[in-house]
Amino acid sequence: MRKSGKNIIVASVVTAIVMAAVIGGIILLDSPAQERLRRLDERRVDDLRELAYALDLYWTREGSLPPTLEELSSAPGVFVELFDPETGQLYEYRVLGDKAYELCAEFARDTATDERDGLYKSLWSHGPGRQCFQLEAKDVNRVIDR
Repeated sequence: MRKSGKNIIVASVVTAIVMAAVIGGIILLDSPAQERLRRLDERRVDDLRELAYALDLYWTREGSLPPTLEELSSAPGVFVELFDPETGQLYEYRVLGDKAYELCAEFARDTATDERDGLYKSLWSHGPGRQCFQLEAKDVNRVIDR
């Protein structure tokens, strides 16, 4: 076999390997639109987790839950995101009892099958659409000046 024939075979094999890698990557990765939705849902979960912590802090300080998220956000030292990053809608919050409350948001994806994020295997696992999480305020066990 001549040298140019070997070069053609090597070039063909390399091209096939590169094409297989590209096709495999496309199959394994979500589309850009799906990735955007996944990131928006991650942001919503992060926002709700921060709200839950701020509610714990408020409950520890005041001995009660705030009647609204707006009152929570106006409390000293509280910096939370109250609005959905995509729609701009206020996250839903409802007091259920002395320590019990509910936080709700509208999600784009189902996280039950999302194996990439351990975050979703926890309390914050959700399906698509409006999802509510029933939580209970906890004492943050910190000395807080009033």
